[in-house]
Amino acid sequence: MTFRPARLALAIAGSLALAQPAASETMLRIAMTASDIPTATGMPNNGFEGMRFLGYPIFEGLVLWDLSRADRLAGLRPGLAETWEQAADDKKTWIFHLRHGVKFHDGTDFNADAVIWNLDRYFNKDSPQFEPPASGISRARVPLMGTYRKIDDYTVAITTKQPASYFPYMAVYLLFTSPASFENAGHDWAKVAMLPAAGTGPFRITKVVPRELVELARHDGYWDPARKAKMDAIRLMPLPEANSRLAALRSGQVDWVEVPPPDGIPSLKAAGFTIVTNSYPHVWPWLLNMAATGSPVKDVKVRQALNYCIDRSGLVSLLNNTAEPSVGWLKPTDAGFGNPVNHYGFDPAKGKALLAEAGYTEAKPLTFKVMISTSGSGQMLPLPMNEYLQQNLKQSCGVNIEFDTVEWQVLLNAARQTPDSPELHGMMALNVSSPSSDVSVMARYFSSANFSPNGFNFEQWKDEEFDAALKTLAEASDPATIDAAYKKAHERLVDNPP
Repeated sequence: MTFRPARLALAIAGSLALAQPAASETMLRIAMTASDIPTATGMPNNGFEGMRFLGYPIFEGLVLWDLSRADRLAGLRPGLAETWEQAADDKKTWIFHLRHGVKFHDGTDFNADAVIWNLDRYFNKDSPQFEPPASGISRARVPLMGTYRKIDDYTVAITTKQPASYFPYMAVYLLFTSPASFENAGHDWAKVAMLPAAGTGPFRITKVVPRELVELARHDGYWDPARKAKMDAIRLMPLPEANSRLAALRSGQVDWVEVPPPDGIPSLKAAGFTIVTNSYPHVWPWLLNMAATGSPVKDVKVRQALNYCIDRSGLVSLLNNTAEPSVGWLKPTDAGFGNPVNHYGFDPAKGKALLAEAGYTEAKPLTFKVMISTSGSGQMLPLPMNEYLQQNLKQSCGVNIEFDTVEWQVLLNAARQTPDSPELHGMMALNVSSPSSDVSVMARYFSSANFSPNGFNFEQWKDEEFDAALKTLAEASDPATIDAAYKKAHERLVDNPP
């Protein structure tokens, strides 16, 4: 959370124009920021870009996001489970009552057996269908997963490692693929991705060309008539370079791009393109490797200093105001923000003073390396943004930053490494953007129970007050208690920034 220089403000994150339909078909052509198509087995890689393009439209979870409103945070709605509740005699156990009559795209039934089969795929390394890449993603996003069992054909129980009032917010990340897809591919997940795999969503995959495109078609047998797709088809194309996306849009190769180059936005508007932005729960941080041997960011004064040394408003200007200054994991307007002691703004004098207290001066400047990506998902425009930070930190506080630039999925893999892993190449920070939508994400990233490689707490940050507040929140059912604990937890993220 340490550098909260900007918050992505592009909800649909890009430009849209009307597609040029074929005579009998409407196809929306989208240029993604990813350098390759996300994996197509039902648990996509490439972060949340993978989830929104090759996840939720095709493969669904027991619980889904409620995306019906753009003016407030998304809540939850029933998905493949019609209802769910904590067991009356055990706060660690959740009972999910599955939806009847749902079929996968291949015509096979969705039921409790399919749920257990997929959970074994993610969490049981001895199962024939175990998929290591999907398991790594799922274990990191749902670190609380304990045991699970079938109660009857349409009822499943999931028991977490400890009570968690927010577990349904983790359930949205467990997507379900037809077991028949695995059988038809001869028990080979690489071949499942090319079949294509069958889900239950409003679109089905029809064509996969690695590194080139994926095509989706409307699934007319979708179980929810009110949410049947309006488009006939979607074509997804990876175009990681921002100016290439812009050129593709202007030439008519695509209809929608994510994250156009900021300096191209005025000309797009002038040409009649529609730019859609919205403020949504997402942060663009440097996650600090404070547990590495000899880490200079172990000292909280250094971490606070770096937050004071950043000119967030300048970074927002670089992005043509398609971002917001961020001074915490949550927005200052969020109910859970609380009242932290530190109110980060651009204050180089304060930053330098804190660095001096930690032993870093003009004669002995703070120097470390950061791993960044070339593109991807909520990374926005990581190369110019990080170059801005590099220059900003040098000029404002004399901090020297070096970069190791890698592909987005490589960076995501690095975030699950231990602090001294050779794969980190001595990096003391990773620029991994993240949603900040709900307390389950906060718990995944910052609970001391979720140290890497078992969870997303790459920093291996441990704050006893934060853990205590999170425990209170997880075990409570009273809204006032939950709200107060959420605020306390967030205050610690600001004042003891990871």
